[in-house]
Amino acid sequence: MSDQTMTTEAEASSGFGEQTGYSAGKDSSGESAILLLAHGTPDVLGEMAEYLTKVTGGRALPHEVVEEFQERYGLIGLREEPLPEGPPLTKWTLLQGRLLEAYLNQQAEPGPRVYVGMRNWHPYISDVVMRMRADGVTKVKAICLAPQNSRTSVGLYRRAVMAAAVGMEVEFVAGWADHPLLAQAFAEKLWPVWALACAQSGRRVPVLFTAHSVPCRTIMTGEASVAGARPGTPMQESPDPYPVEAKRTAMGVAERLAVVGFRDSDWVFAFQSQGLSGGPWIGPTVEDTLRALKEQGHVGVVMQPVGFLCDHVEILYDIDVAFTETAKELGLKLWRAESLNDSAVLVKALAEVATGRYKADVDELTVPASV
Repeated sequence: MSDQTMTTEAEASSGFGEQTGYSAGKDSSGESAILLLAHGTPDVLGEMAEYLTKVTGGRALPHEVVEEFQERYGLIGLREEPLPEGPPLTKWTLLQGRLLEAYLNQQAEPGPRVYVGMRNWHPYISDVVMRMRADGVTKVKAICLAPQNSRTSVGLYRRAVMAAAVGMEVEFVAGWADHPLLAQAFAEKLWPVWALACAQSGRRVPVLFTAHSVPCRTIMTGEASVAGARPGTPMQESPDPYPVEAKRTAMGVAERLAVVGFRDSDWVFAFQSQGLSGGPWIGPTVEDTLRALKEQGHVGVVMQPVGFLCDHVEILYDIDVAFTETAKELGLKLWRAESLNDSAVLVKALAEVATGRYKADVDELTVPASV
């Protein structure tokens, strides 16, 4: 990793005040701050093996698997040298943080400072929380940039935050899947491409909403592990809310397009990007759904991943490359709605979650100094 890349990461982990001026001169003593949480992604192809061990919880993967992921990431622009703006996930997530901080400052000067921490790569959550502590932050509102609450993934974010935020007050936002502005942001991206697809096809084209799959075992056990639940893990009293919340987000998008003639019969749902661990992952899969749509006589499909807030490998490769090729082999044309990325409506939704104007699924915790 180059010195330039390390400098960029250090700047990113310190928040956005010095980079953008939004927090310049602000007295941060005892202040509250916002911490946006994202998955993380390698900066260069040579980091892939190390990155994947983070994703799998320390389990090394075969060399051929690492090479396959290097090929995928290479197809979405990753190189042996760092990209000027960083890989897509990092670039867009850091921008979302800057836009959120700017928006909050417009609403009330000075607004809270916004930080971004990644679970599996730089800037790591632990490093960012350390920077927050050095900046005088004592109260943290942590927001997962995965709006649907999954015990599998959100549980891992929670664990990382609580391990780092010793002695700090933490409001942990576990889910905000039903935010009306989130549905509106997705609807604004979906409407133009759906209208185009219908016009080009001369008929109604179905929309396939997607979210990331999770291991089946975690749905009832709630075990927060990318590898699924450990043997003997007790069953939870209630199932994981994730599958229901993902579909509710899709339903909210569909409801907002009803004014332009969008019907309940115009959309279906599938889970994409089933993972590397053994055992079954929740479905239906995108591949099976595409085959079913073809068998029903459809000539095309519009995809919108409602479980992702910006471009990343699951969108730029899984949809734009892999699923597009699958659709072509089936005789289907595939369109995709643009990702939210720098959506102003998304930023407003995040601001309402950050300020509490929207009542999200929040845990209020104080991490004792002994943790």
